[in-house]
Amino acid sequence: MTPGKKLQGLVAATVTPMTPDGQINLSVIRQYVDYLVSEQKVKHVFVNGTTGEGLSLSIQERKQLAEEWVRQGKDKLDHVIIHVGALSLPESQELAKHAAAIGASGIAVIAPSFFKPTNKDELTAFLQKVASEAPGVPFYYYHIPPLTGVKIHVEELLDGIKERIPTFQGVKFSDTDLLDLAQCINKNEREEFAFLYGVDEQLLSALAIGADGAVGSTYNYLGRKTNLMLQAFAKPDLALARKYQFLTGEFLSYVVKLGFGVAQTKAVMTFVSGIPMGPPRLPLVDASEEFIVKAKAKLDSIVWPDGN
Repeated sequence: MTPGKKLQGLVAATVTPMTPDGQINLSVIRQYVDYLVSEQKVKHVFVNGTTGEGLSLSIQERKQLAEEWVRQGKDKLDHVIIHVGALSLPESQELAKHAAAIGASGIAVIAPSFFKPTNKDELTAFLQKVASEAPGVPFYYYHIPPLTGVKIHVEELLDGIKERIPTFQGVKFSDTDLLDLAQCINKNEREEFAFLYGVDEQLLSALAIGADGAVGSTYNYLGRKTNLMLQAFAKPDLALARKYQFLTGEFLSYVVKLGFGVAQTKAVMTFVSGIPMGPPRLPLVDASEEFIVKAKAKLDSIVWPDGN
């Protein structure tokens, strides 16, 4: 891992491999790391987040997964970001302290979503209490209002955040409010914060207003293609970049109509990578065979600009 290096580019929001009987399957993490690096050209991961079913796992399971990703990512991954958010402040603090102890590259925290913070001060207080348990570890806020219901603008949150949370490094911005994101980037004149976009099908729009990169589930299996989109954008060859974005959107639009969530993401990852990702944890249920057949056929039918 690369301490001190700014987080940018693609970050895979990892799924949590499970055995057929629903236990976490640590034995395939090494293969998972090698697959991301060699096949998808992705060297940053975001562990135990939404895609990883983090809030459906026990504290012990989350610790075991964090340990295994850090262990297997050593000398292979540049960043292993551990999501430590929880509904309970003590649990989130415990996870933050643990992530620091095992050498995670950073920690991220989602807003609590049962009893919700109603304003910036309440949210900042919660985040500060968690970050203080890992005082030497870069801290990221995980903004995902469609799931948490916490709609406090990030632009507002950032005002004075460094004074309250000295380790604050940036935001995983998983919302379609590009106005809020643009205001954040516009005010980030010294580029002290990293803004990673979390709506995969709209990444090119976020790049155009200055996002540093992205955290998402599709980078598990479309990382190589999305990296080509980033390269095209940087040239800049916007026509080529748009082709990659439109084709990613074509696949996602298709599977969303079939019904697409974490369970289906695990199924796609299984047939693309060959690594058994197993079932999701209840209340989520397995992807249907019909979904798997149709999603695989759709993905196989797409002709990418690079010819593969």
